[in-house]
Amino acid sequence: MNKKEVIVALDFPDRQTTLDFLDCFPDGEKPFVKIGMELYYSEGASMVREIRRRGHPIFLDLKLHDIPNTVRRTMSVLSRLDVDMVNLHASGGSAMMRAALEGLTRPDGSRPLLIAVTQLTSTDARTLKEELLIDAPMDYTVLWYAENAARCGLDGVVCSPLEAAAVKRRCGGTFLTVTPGIRFADGDTGDQKRVMTPEKAAQAGCDCIVVGRPVTQAKNPVEAYRRCVREFLNG
Repeated sequence: MNKKEVIVALDFPDRQTTLDFLDCFPDGEKPFVKIGMELYYSEGASMVREIRRRGHPIFLDLKLHDIPNTVRRTMSVLSRLDVDMVNLHASGGSAMMRAALEGLTRPDGSRPLLIAVTQLTSTDARTLKEELLIDAPMDYTVLWYAENAARCGLDGVVCSPLEAAAVKRRCGGTFLTVTPGIRFADGDTGDQKRVMTPEKAAQAGCDCIVVGRPVTQAKNPVEAYRRCVREFLNG
């Protein structure tokens, strides 16, 4: 994986819609893609294998969160898929994260990158305090979760672009920040609460940005993707 990547979220309900979208791209242009819960639960591992066969790097975004033994065994299954990155929730704790790393590592020592979700970009300060009953401020919570993930040997975290620079300072320059909540300056923020443009995300030190609707729902998805790459790489 390159240090800086634009990852397209394939938030589609079925196989055909997904493949129709990928067919928009010319031969030789293979965006890094994210397969999330909707598509994976709809189409399963065969969808992952088909997209890999087409030559796309893959972030398998299933956000595991369960008891350590279940997560270990599940990661062992996912390690058999030829993906580049998988994730879990940091709120599952240290034992779960270490178990995930153990399960994901293949007999030859290789494995996909493993990153932890800190707080969803749809979560705001009110939700954090009043619904999740976390009294610590958002930035403190995200940094604590990121530090815990780093101590457990994970490769990085999913965080808001607003927190990426602080995570880098706390956990080091090689610790990956994968950031959703990316919107064009002239676009709609939708249900995301903590957002940033591709250019600003680059300036904030984000390694990988995850972009869904601004690309997948654009009138010209290929041009929207290329615009995102330009703004992020030149930011």
